[in-house]
Amino acid sequence: MSDLSQDDIRAALCTIVDPVSGKDIIANDMVSGLVIKDRNIGFAIEIDPADADRMEPLRKAAERAVLALDGVSSVSAVLTAHNAAPAAPAETPASDANPEAPANQAPATSLLPGVGAIVAVASGKGGVGKSTTAVNLAVALASLGQRVGILDADVYGPSLPRMLGISEKPKPLANKKIEPLEAHGVKVMSMGFMVPEDTAMVWRGPMVIGALEQMMREVEWGTLDVLIVDMPPGTGDAQLTMAQRVPLAGVVIVSTPQDIALIDARKGMNMFAKVNVPVLGIVENMSMFICPKCGEQTDIFGHGGARSEAERLGCDFLGEIPLDVAIRVTSDSGQPITASEPDGPHAEAYRDLASAVLAKISTATTRPAPSISID
Repeated sequence: MSDLSQDDIRAALCTIVDPVSGKDIIANDMVSGLVIKDRNIGFAIEIDPADADRMEPLRKAAERAVLALDGVSSVSAVLTAHNAAPAAPAETPASDANPEAPANQAPATSLLPGVGAIVAVASGKGGVGKSTTAVNLAVALASLGQRVGILDADVYGPSLPRMLGISEKPKPLANKKIEPLEAHGVKVMSMGFMVPEDTAMVWRGPMVIGALEQMMREVEWGTLDVLIVDMPPGTGDAQLTMAQRVPLAGVVIVSTPQDIALIDARKGMNMFAKVNVPVLGIVENMSMFICPKCGEQTDIFGHGGARSEAERLGCDFLGEIPLDVAIRVTSDSGQPITASEPDGPHAEAYRDLASAVLAKISTATTRPAPSISID
């Protein structure tokens, strides 16, 4: 078949029967979020959260049915709750269990068994250069001899494929997992590999949760010293999922210096504090602009606001990254400045940030993933 259509995919999925209702999953209106990118197919199967374990064979059968179609290269199916995300486990008072155990904590998961430290890079709002910081931090860590991966948790606006210059598609492995792609010494996985760059991901929150868990559970990350997670902006489903499902070593907060950005950064810090995720520190991005012609410094967004905020909140200040056209150009071209200009001052600033993060996580104790209770 030369051109795959949604009707072709849906016809194949009509052969998959829901064991609960006895109807096929198309007739039962269980398939949503169907996307076709070249020969790569992605979709969600909406189920009752209580049936998640016994529905895993159905998910795999659906993938096999679509993969059998002529012209299909890869299939990615996720299970997701139809009405709402699964409720978080009720918090058990420390006095009723282990009196020494911190509140809001649950056993660590096995989603990423080979990863030493998982570090989230987050911001309270968009447009502050969070993804640029995450990418250059990951490449800088790799340049320091670390085995590094980066997970694009921004399902609605994945930017890592462009920023890392990757246009290939992930390949399935013999063990039925997906092989992550690699660029500049860093293993990479992003929803952007599965869908066209201009496709709007019109997904419910539970679908996002399912996609994130699949990118952790079904990707062959191997042994990593550090996994950087590029979070979406804000304090929504992706942040709560990562905080609940994996033992984050900590979070790096990215902000520009002006007050309006710092207000939102503060909200992000408060959210992670509520779920017992350590804040490793704040990075001030777009900290100052140095005119390339005259050398004069201009504080376009102000200067020093993030440092002052870190002092006020009692957390570490991890450094300043300037506003420079070279950082923007190299990011847009898929050649992050830490890789394309490794001896330059900007790469040095990112390596200083990487060294500070390594120092923080090397002294941190292993923290089990917390369960989340929202009052």
